[in-house]
Amino acid sequence: MSEVSYSLVNNATGEKVDLPAIGGTLGPVGLDVGKVYDKTGAFTYDPGFTSTCSTKSAITYIDGDEGVLLYRGYPVAQLAQHCSFLEVAYLILNGELPNKTALETFDQSIRRHTMINEGLKSFFNGFHYDAHPMAMLTGVVGSLSGFYHDTGNNKDPRHREIFAHRMIAKIPTIAAAAYKKYYGQPFMYPQNHLDYCSNLLHMMFAVPAEPYHVDPIAAKALDVLFILHADHEQNASTSTVRMAGSTGTNPYAAISAGIAALWGPAHGGANEAVLNMLDEIGDVKNVQGFMDKVKDKQSGVRLMGFGHRVYKNFDPRATIIREECHKVLKALKIDDPKLELAMKLEEIALNDDYFKARKLYPNVDFYSGIIYKALGIPVNMFTPMFAVARTVGWVAHWSEMVGDGPLKIARPRQVYTGAAERNVVPVAQR
Repeated sequence: MSEVSYSLVNNATGEKVDLPAIGGTLGPVGLDVGKVYDKTGAFTYDPGFTSTCSTKSAITYIDGDEGVLLYRGYPVAQLAQHCSFLEVAYLILNGELPNKTALETFDQSIRRHTMINEGLKSFFNGFHYDAHPMAMLTGVVGSLSGFYHDTGNNKDPRHREIFAHRMIAKIPTIAAAAYKKYYGQPFMYPQNHLDYCSNLLHMMFAVPAEPYHVDPIAAKALDVLFILHADHEQNASTSTVRMAGSTGTNPYAAISAGIAALWGPAHGGANEAVLNMLDEIGDVKNVQGFMDKVKDKQSGVRLMGFGHRVYKNFDPRATIIREECHKVLKALKIDDPKLELAMKLEEIALNDDYFKARKLYPNVDFYSGIIYKALGIPVNMFTPMFAVARTVGWVAHWSEMVGDGPLKIARPRQVYTGAAERNVVPVAQR
């Protein structure tokens, strides 16, 4: 719905500028400021886009004040409890949960696309032996655009579907190959009799010399983590995919841009930072001293894994991951001292007025790194795991954008703060 309900006044002319209110199903309205420059000669200014809607979307809803996260209207906690990752992937792509037949068809389509072209493997040989796996993901996913040229007709729903299935199917294979390259092990082919997460674990940890059996507890834990990471509205990496995709670029290149954005420690790399922080603290007896340093702005010490740009309450994903973390460590009989550290940090943060006043609650990154570590996944693979899960959201947002009417290229403006116009002086006279 859209109706005029807000206005600005141009102080120079006294002219009133109407701002149509763009309403959605849930949440606050968005004010259409597209005509503000034409009417006032001024830009709107919002660094970091903290109050700016870049699009309309039917995929994910977040209420940061109440700690709500919905995929296509379904609470994420219910999906994590009752659904598999591929069910959630289908939901995010298509808008509805699949029935048994639809799920089987979707599952088979994903399995058919898990292999990567043999020529693609040579790209990994070009990376240095200690290249970060995210560097490999960024480059290799971008190179897929050199293998699939038939994506030019993005307005064809079938073309978009093929791209989505290919990308979701191949990203675990590519991530596992990046792991193998980093550790100097031979690549393992996908085993299409395995489910999505079991297949990824097999490609990562199996070797040709001996049989490898995937632990179902590990596969289930990974499945839950992937559900929680599948989408999160217009975050930095999703917005990057949309911005790159708005130019009409090959969609694999757009996903590569999203992977690059996810790599940052303020985004997908945050769970790496949590484990590094716990290593730095070292022992539970050091927790209070560390937290005192966090409260001292002069110390430069940051508390990783707490607080969120959107959530001003508990991150609903963190509550689920906390429970899953305890389940996994208990089931795998792992006595991880980092969990004791994490729980002490949480206890202090939830009871200290300093952290409560700033609403610094545990976020999704706080416990996810501990689970990944328990599953034997090294720290440098945490963000690639995030990328595998978030690929579902990226392709869904890309598909929604290019299929929703005329594609308008993203082109923000700026407030210029450089030198005023001046004349060039010849070099001999400077």
